[in-house]
Amino acid sequence: MKVEDLIKLYEKKREIHGIKAYERITELLNEAKSIHYADWKKNPTPNNDHEQSWRGFKGKNYEKLILHIIQEEVETLGLKIVNGNTLERTLSKNLPIQLNRVKRNLLIDYGEFGSHLPDVDLIIYEPKTCDVLAVLSSKITLRERIAQTGYWKIKLADDSHTEHVKVFFITPDEDGTLSQKTPAKKGRAIVEIDTDGGYVMSEKTIEESNKVKTFDKFIDDLKELLISFRRHKNRENSLHQAR
Repeated sequence: MKVEDLIKLYEKKREIHGIKAYERITELLNEAKSIHYADWKKNPTPNNDHEQSWRGFKGKNYEKLILHIIQEEVETLGLKIVNGNTLERTLSKNLPIQLNRVKRNLLIDYGEFGSHLPDVDLIIYEPKTCDVLAVLSSKITLRERIAQTGYWKIKLADDSHTEHVKVFFITPDEDGTLSQKTPAKKGRAIVEIDTDGGYVMSEKTIEESNKVKTFDKFIDDLKELLISFRRHKNRENSLHQAR
């Protein structure tokens, strides 16, 4: 099974459920697991552990599915989106000029220990200036990486060079960590306090807040972020011209 198969399954869901197809991600993954198992049985992994093989496939390709779902709408706004691994694994000298500048604009300074990229799955940037607007972490459950996502938000906010970058988390929240605001589970508390927001791909009821919302609100929030970003850049340019 390949990521293209996941995408085909999603497109079938979208034909049936339209813009609410995102609510069927867990259902989609369950269907994909059956297909993955049938393929795996033909060529089992050496340790004969399908669950481990499936977890690796699911984790690696969920972010690619998110990219497929949002890329067109992101680009309609005049923005670009790139996989974080593209910047992490490619030497700067081998990157296209635009992505090289994006990479430099996202580096976190660790002083004598060098500059390093945050561990994020997707990066949304403005192609004309190569300024990064937002980074996304996309995991099946929060316990997989929400604390790390909160850490990267703190590090980005701590530097004037990257303090404007928003840090979001996208998840089907299969363990229900985000469903309830009060009393909040630890993962919900981290999203509320230490990130810029979490978006849930589920048909389950979510107690929403300014930070935790259903996934269908992501693009609208990105539009608002883009408006604020451009206003800020215009003010900066006006100040420079005044000088």
